[in-house]
Amino acid sequence: MTATAQVRLVAEFTARPGDEEEVERLLLALAEAVRREPGCLDFTPHRVAAAPTLDGLALAAAGPAPAGRRFVVTEAYRDAAAFAEHLAAPYGPPFNAALGPLIEEDGSELTFLEARG
Repeated sequence: MTATAQVRLVAEFTARPGDEEEVERLLLALAEAVRREPGCLDFTPHRVAAAPTLDGLALAAAGPAPAGRRFVVTEAYRDAAAFAEHLAAPYGPPFNAALGPLIEEDGSELTFLEARG
């Protein structure tokens, strides 16, 4: 990855049963702050939903993500420096400390992406 390449990633985590609404509240508050970062191009929280039924055809879910409890955040930053600034933001540690006891994983599971085509 070059210094000027955009940094794109997906962060995922699963709320413990009963903590879904608090996780969503924390995540939406974080999103407001992150979107104000000058190098942030995208910070979009998603909550995994049940697969829809279309014209009587039930679609299979892609994986074991529990509907309503799994959160996926798509993120994009202008470059590696902007991503480093995001990681150093003062609201990150309090968010992670509050999130930790509310999720099943030890922290957000990060998957970095490279655009193709």
